[in-house]
Amino acid sequence: MENKITRIVIVEDNEVVKDGFALLLNSIEEYHVVNSYVKCEDALKNLKNDQPDIILMDLELPGMHGIEGIQRIKKEIPDLNIIVITVHEDSELVFQALCAGASGYITKTANYSSLLEAINEIKAGGAPMSSRIARMVVESFQKNQDSPLTKRETEVLELLSKGKSYSIISEELFIHKETVKSHIKNIYFKLQVHSKAEAIEKALKEKLI
Repeated sequence: MENKITRIVIVEDNEVVKDGFALLLNSIEEYHVVNSYVKCEDALKNLKNDQPDIILMDLELPGMHGIEGIQRIKKEIPDLNIIVITVHEDSELVFQALCAGASGYITKTANYSSLLEAINEIKAGGAPMSSRIARMVVESFQKNQDSPLTKRETEVLELLSKGKSYSIISEELFIHKETVKSHIKNIYFKLQVHSKAEAIEKALKEKLI
């Protein structure tokens, strides 16, 4: 039985990386780079014509950011596999991209075998990522996605649960001590509690932290 050709689109503004990946992939019989772009906007515009099975997506791009591009592409074609092309494999951006819908990532310095290994893993239903990023993803989904708390309030409450003082929290988050107190007041109000112990207990029970 003849292998189905895997159609690949590359979105990368570094010409050397883009052309290098395209050259490698086009040398494999079952892969075909149907198009390459330097901007997300162009990839989105040609999505229906290109009909890719896999998109290799840079994050720091001119115009639309790669994370927004991933979200919009997944909205149009939910089953499409997107692999992030990144310089820093353990960055917060990679984590955000995976939460946005990317299936995994490869580094811009990936050699021939690493590139093919990542793509083959994606095709087999896997998700190539480092253990650190995998842990971040798992922890994010363990939290209650319907939390009434803002991101900053959650950070304050997490530090409170670790026994940090108001002064330490203000130093670690680079905010004024009075701002910390204001966040805690809001936390108490939103969680309908009256003490730090109650706030932490409720937050742990409802997986808010």
